Amino acid sequence: MLTDLKAVDQFLLSRAAEHQINPSLDEVRAVLDALGDPQEMYPSIVVAGTNGKSSTTRLIAAIALAHGIRAGCYTSPHLVKVTERIQVDGLPLTDQRFIESLNEILPIVLMMEERRGKKLTGFELLTVMALSEFADAPMHLAALEIGLGGTWDAVNVVDAPVSVITPVDFDHQAWLGDTLTSIAGNKAGVIKPGSTVVVQQHHAEALEVITLAANEMQANMLLFDRDYFVSSTTAVGGQLINIQTPRENYQDLFLKVHGEHQAINAATALVALEVLLGEDEPLNPDAIAEAFETFNMPGRLEIIRRSPTVVLDIAHNPAGAQILANGLVTSMNFKSLICVLGVLEDKNASGIVEELTHLVDHWIVTTAPSPRAISADDLAADVVSAVGSSRVEVIPEFDQAVEAAIAAADLIGAGSGVLITGSATTAGRARALLGRD
Repeated sequence: MLTDLKAVDQFLLSRAAEHQINPSLDEVRAVLDALGDPQEMYPSIVVAGTNGKSSTTRLIAAIALAHGIRAGCYTSPHLVKVTERIQVDGLPLTDQRFIESLNEILPIVLMMEERRGKKLTGFELLTVMALSEFADAPMHLAALEIGLGGTWDAVNVVDAPVSVITPVDFDHQAWLGDTLTSIAGNKAGVIKPGSTVVVQQHHAEALEVITLAANEMQANMLLFDRDYFVSSTTAVGGQLINIQTPRENYQDLFLKVHGEHQAINAATALVALEVLLGEDEPLNPDAIAEAFETFNMPGRLEIIRRSPTVVLDIAHNPAGAQILANGLVTSMNFKSLICVLGVLEDKNASGIVEELTHLVDHWIVTTAPSPRAISADDLAADVVSAVGSSRVEVIPEFDQAVEAAIAAADLIGAGSGVLITGSATTAGRARALLGRD
């Protein structure tokens, strides 16, 4: 019996890490079968892709909730607390309920593991827990984010009538392959027979693979900039967007997050929910407006404080860093930018730096608060090779690095800012340090 979140964290860490794919869904299916297949008690939308998955997943749930539809939301990774991953009615589970929910399924999980001789990974266990919690609530629908890849991800046990594939790019090559074709093929594994898949922009070779997979599954594919469209203009505190779906034209919606990519995520979420609910349940423009006006996505181009302005972003791969750079250019106007960078060991740190170097005036390189972090010295070598030594400062202790960056931006004065990025753990620790969580 687990009694507190610290014990839960230790229990999960005792299992295989979530970035280690088990190339089989048999163990998860067996446990869910023993629990009565809770995932079959509500319809789901499954979201795969390289970047933008969490935002799109949470936007789906937010739009549903604004319409009075009870929605469960499962995302990963978390920034500060593991409870963030499972949300019911727009709120993370309380610590107490999270512990209770895990304890409720644990006897069945342990029994099946002993019977089958194989343990679930930490991510697989959390997925089973989320699917069971949504059935107990009960939820009218669930928005579920794929953790890694698609075909062998635990979330893919769900027979989702609607799936989403956000942009596909290079990440997790050790598990998904070294080509966009192999990566896209794995992510396209979420497309189920006769379903609908909503697809964002992709590299041509990735889109070809996804299109082929949709055809093989006799699935309907709705493609951004072909079947649905969005336009956006920057506004104070967010952006104004217009969305054209296959069914409706939604005008002058205020979205309370920055970046053109978030406008595309919002449109994608809207289309996915339209499809799931069907023509008999049209969406209400006023409810959509309410969802967008109140939407918040921690750790994604997030302004965490002012004077000086501090921005957090979890950008952990070059594609994510490129999206971050575009958002900084279109939504913010820094005269001087200091970047605190902490990256995990299995990531392309040089690629992240390359995408941001034209915007960053000074780099403070640190060790991300994770056992998987690249050391500050090793990371600094990558940064120095990209930008030269004159713009790089090494402060291994993360909290000190953040404090030094803020102090330096304060000295520079008006127009200066701090960007803290490189991983979810980097953004999460900064949120906690600066008092947001």
